[in-house]
Amino acid sequence: MNSPREATGPARRWSSETMQKRVAARYAAERRFRLFGLVAVGISVAFLAFLLVTMAINGLSGFTRTEAPLTVDLSFTEPPREETGSRAERVGRLLADGALGGMIREAATRQYGAEATRLFADGATIELAEALVDDPDLAGTTPTLSLPVASEIDMAAKGDGSAAAEALVATVEQRAELSRAFNWTFLTASDSTDPSAVGVWGALKGSMLTILVTMALAFPIGVLSAVYLEEFAPRNRWTDMVEVSINNLAAVPSIIFGLLGLAVFLNVMHLPRSAPLVGGLTLALMTMPVIVIAGRNAIKSVPPSIRDAALGVGASRMQVVFHHVLPLALPGILTGTIIGMARALGETAPLLLIGMRAFIASPPTGITDKATVLPMQIFLWSDEVDRGFVEKTSAAIIVLLLFMLAMNALAIYLRNRFERRW
Repeated sequence: MNSPREATGPARRWSSETMQKRVAARYAAERRFRLFGLVAVGISVAFLAFLLVTMAINGLSGFTRTEAPLTVDLSFTEPPREETGSRAERVGRLLADGALGGMIREAATRQYGAEATRLFADGATIELAEALVDDPDLAGTTPTLSLPVASEIDMAAKGDGSAAAEALVATVEQRAELSRAFNWTFLTASDSTDPSAVGVWGALKGSMLTILVTMALAFPIGVLSAVYLEEFAPRNRWTDMVEVSINNLAAVPSIIFGLLGLAVFLNVMHLPRSAPLVGGLTLALMTMPVIVIAGRNAIKSVPPSIRDAALGVGASRMQVVFHHVLPLALPGILTGTIIGMARALGETAPLLLIGMRAFIASPPTGITDKATVLPMQIFLWSDEVDRGFVEKTSAAIIVLLLFMLAMNALAIYLRNRFERRW
């Protein structure tokens, strides 16, 4: 009688040389898969690090500016005693006649030589007007102010300017000391033709208003649509067609939604062009399918036992959905909302078609005012010829990334806040 070791059973087969080779090949394949995964993650991290380092190198200098002291003769200037209007309106009235720009050029020529007429630009003129509005007693005096230099001089002082600009920097440094300061104007001003006076506040406020309109429309309509389709809609041909349409809309290129917004909101409804209201409506159409799909998947993931238990204690169908199912599905719904809002925040193509690429020199005060958004502002600055806009473009990208991180962090906090375990 044969022993168990001699029999051709499982133990015999697993100890064979062929089976050992197969097991070794499986382990080798698993190690290769892990290695490929690590390589893919490493490549992704390397590209992300390259992007962040490049943006930091090119953009961090946009948050600083070069200043030079200038003694301005304001002895013949009338004090701006008119208090009507906002601060921006009073500054605008001072800039309207162009006298302050001539005073700055005259003072720069007197203090730094004949070539210094291009030492200061619009940024210095605006700051002088703001100083007069904030302190009317400066009129009639000869104050010494630290004003921002022109963009080409600023780039030369940072080591990236032309030979003529570097020569002017050397001339100025022989008579006074250039200083480096944080560029608050970049965070508080709006668009301008002069890089020394541009800022992102107007575009940032436009982005906030546009996203608020998008959220106010897309989130409630998308969630209620997901609830109806998953919990209340009858299963028939009409419902199937709606579901297929929503899935297809989620994959439609964004520029198609821009064409839809142009045709419906501007040409038919005659809403104001370049307004956050129209931009929010267009982006809401683009974001809603993503929220509906994510909402349906989140609602579907709630265990049926939750519904059965609520129905068993006498709850109505509406109470089951809104008191039990929807709160448990809310974290998943917020995840889809985060994805949709991040996509909407970085869009430019649909906003191009509804006119949000306009030159906006003052921030909007409401959703019907003319405005632009940060991605569009970055697009416009990247097309400028002046080298000073290069660092401003990178700095605006950093602001956009920080804005997106702040929005995502808030959404993740809300998702974790409402998350429940069962």
